[in-house]
Amino acid sequence: MKDYIDPLLAHPVGMMIGYFSVAVLQLIVFLWCFELVTRYKCWDEIKRGNMAAAMATGGKIFGICNIMRFSIEAHSTVYESLGWSLIGFMLLLAAYFLFEFLTPVFNIDREIASDNRAIGFISMIISISLSYVIGAAIYN
Repeated sequence: MKDYIDPLLAHPVGMMIGYFSVAVLQLIVFLWCFELVTRYKCWDEIKRGNMAAAMATGGKIFGICNIMRFSIEAHSTVYESLGWSLIGFMLLLAAYFLFEFLTPVFNIDREIASDNRAIGFISMIISISLSYVIGAAIYN
């Protein structure tokens, strides 16, 4: 299989399609992982019009894609960038758990499920901000 894919990746258009395909697949898998660990169902809440869930999910999407962007810029092959973006996602996921742990005054997931937009906004900003820190570490 690698003997078939590597010649395609040698061409700039093939490389772009390779990066894009891997990024979309990773985004789907990583969002699914977030869906597993949250106590609310992101897409059901968004469908109901829950802006806090939309902001938190949007921040996760941006954060994941930003980490992938840094991974692509920093590494010369699709395979390397895939590995580094996986590590970056694990750090973003750890940050999610840390955010939940460091706010014992209220439950983040419960607040987002009840459409607390302030919590949704902070969650979005944390995901976006930390994706830049993670990305810079990957790029270095």
